[in-house]
Amino acid sequence: MLYHLLYPLESVISFFNIFKYITFRAAMATVTAFFISIVLGPLVIRLLRRFHIGQNVRKEDDSRQLYELHSKKQGTPTMGGVLILLAITLSTLLWADLHNRYVILALMGTLYLGVAGFLDDYLKYIRKCSKGLTASTKIISQVLLGLILGAILFLDPEYSTQVDVPFLKNVSLNLGIFYILFVILVIAGSSNAVNLTDGLDGLAVGIVVMVAIAFSVISYVSGNIKFSQYLFIPYIPRSGELAVFCGSILGAGLGFLWFNCYPALIFMGDVGSLSLGGALGIVAILIKKELLLLLVGGIFVLEALSVILQVASFKLTKKRIFKIAPLHHHFQFQGWQENQVIVRFWIIASLLALLTIITLKIR
Repeated sequence: MLYHLLYPLESVISFFNIFKYITFRAAMATVTAFFISIVLGPLVIRLLRRFHIGQNVRKEDDSRQLYELHSKKQGTPTMGGVLILLAITLSTLLWADLHNRYVILALMGTLYLGVAGFLDDYLKYIRKCSKGLTASTKIISQVLLGLILGAILFLDPEYSTQVDVPFLKNVSLNLGIFYILFVILVIAGSSNAVNLTDGLDGLAVGIVVMVAIAFSVISYVSGNIKFSQYLFIPYIPRSGELAVFCGSILGAGLGFLWFNCYPALIFMGDVGSLSLGGALGIVAILIKKELLLLLVGGIFVLEALSVILQVASFKLTKKRIFKIAPLHHHFQFQGWQENQVIVRFWIIASLLALLTIITLKIR
């Protein structure tokens, strides 16, 4: 909005030329989203407490040891993802070029998954339906989004269905019509992986922040013809504007982490985890770094794999690979304190984010 209102005035007042630069607007989007979260956070927490929308630590569904570890979190306000979505949306609308199709696709996809997560949380915490949306309903909503986005991109003559292979120069896979299925897999996988990781105070949102930093950098260089040619990565016209969107995720995540860090005053709920995971998947698709998502989101991948392997092992052999899944709870059962698990996972995630940026040069 500010880009459209103020940049045209640069011919009269040269200062407004600064709105031309994506780096400036991405930085301002980060700061804006952060302050929206910080200012509105206490209000959202009070409202959630007032309406008794709090975490329910169910003894009957979890192991006794896990219940004992997390029983103190009973009643902590949840559905705080609404705050994250509000900060991302307002910041993006203020600072991004709203004529940019990539920004619109990313924002609309994020809000769509936010609505799905909101309905799940609404059923669990307000209507007191313990299971919320069924697993099949969640998957269907993710598949539908992937199908729509994949079809839009497949039918776009300017968009390539090739998948770039990390670390290899000029090597890619052309999936053709199967690219639509690939988009569905990426969105469903990323959305559910973040959802599974959101089990400890600040764990998921802290990692999301690091992924957002990496994707902000990659979005910028992918949309810059000089940088993309120098680094031998696909040049995607106008994709640099996604750096502003990623900046909004970064700022909103940091602002939410202010209240969500250990011991948490608020949880994001599915409205936050499903939408943030989907947002990262959508950005990875739009900047043609789908496979790189496996590296930058390595913690999310490990968390999801731990659940898949645990379920498969128990069904096939009646034995468990981990003490409990997802992986962060396994380390708790190993004797790690909650804040130790969180910080150590953050450390690994930060190194993976750094390595992801380095891959732009290692080709």
